[in-house]
Amino acid sequence: MLEYVAIAISLFFALNIGASGAAASMGVAYGAGAIPKAWQALLICAIGVFSGAVLGGGEVVKTISAGIMPQEYITVKIVLIILISATSSLFLANLLGIPLSTSEVTVGAVVGVGIAYKVLYVKSLFVIMSFWVIVPIIAFIIALVFGKWLYKLRIKGLLKDRPILTILLVLAGFFEAFSAGMNNVANAVGPLVGAGMMSVTSGIWLGGAFVALGAILLGKRVLETNGKKIVRFEKTEGILISSTGALLVGISSIFGLPVPLTQVTSSSIIGIGMAKNGRRILHKQIVRKIVRIWIVSPIFSLAISYFLVQLFLEKDFYAIVLIGSIIVGTLGIISLMRTMREEESSIYDSGEGI
Repeated sequence: MLEYVAIAISLFFALNIGASGAAASMGVAYGAGAIPKAWQALLICAIGVFSGAVLGGGEVVKTISAGIMPQEYITVKIVLIILISATSSLFLANLLGIPLSTSEVTVGAVVGVGIAYKVLYVKSLFVIMSFWVIVPIIAFIIALVFGKWLYKLRIKGLLKDRPILTILLVLAGFFEAFSAGMNNVANAVGPLVGAGMMSVTSGIWLGGAFVALGAILLGKRVLETNGKKIVRFEKTEGILISSTGALLVGISSIFGLPVPLTQVTSSSIIGIGMAKNGRRILHKQIVRKIVRIWIVSPIFSLAISYFLVQLFLEKDFYAIVLIGSIIVGTLGIISLMRTMREEESSIYDSGEGI
């Protein structure tokens, strides 16, 4: 019975991954006008993410299932705890329309369990977390540098809108969705594979299908966030952003590293915005909101998973009180952030285009 519950939660998680991570990969093409309709962008995204999962998702699945903590500790009950912790964090972010990193919430949930049993592979975790910082920074730098170069060419009249740019932008978005499939599907099915409930091959096929479905059914709000609310794109900008994301996430996936695609994409968008408008882009409330969620979400999912282990498996009530306090404190931080956002609205106009 518990196995079926775990699979159901995993597939629900996959739907939310499609909404949050995969849909964000087509946001740049949609925002630049290369794809006029949201449903068209989401359909292309679904095809790309499913293809990426099936053809290249195996290495990251192995990392999530056995690369952070010993596989023998990943039982059906532990899988349930990991999935509930990660899914609750991601579902909250989707309700807010925020492109959240599924890799961060999933790894955070696994780490919470590993801390509870003191069995973490610390070196592997350090490598993964280092890439969470390094890859988005590289994406930001690439977008900033090449973005300034693009604007210099435009000023000189060397860049003109041609039909080939539309084709290139759609292809770049497709390959970014492909890289999302390679990297993000593991977050939903990796724990199931770790517990021996399904093989790697079965996991990536089933997970890929549900991530694709989630992109189509639930991805519109995140698509609008990345495509319209941070900065308006021209087609050359969109090609740069999507190509950067596809390249960096694709390379990371080949080496089995779960990296935050949405952070890579959003960092590229911010880099383009800064190249175009300077530091004013950082005053946009949507950017601030994304950064805050990035910080809170892995801590939140880690605390939830640790709390659930202590409550249902270890019966350690001292730890329950401690972690419960952390969760309440985290919710307090979120509430404080909301209050600060309301105060900032009197200074910055969040609806004004950049």
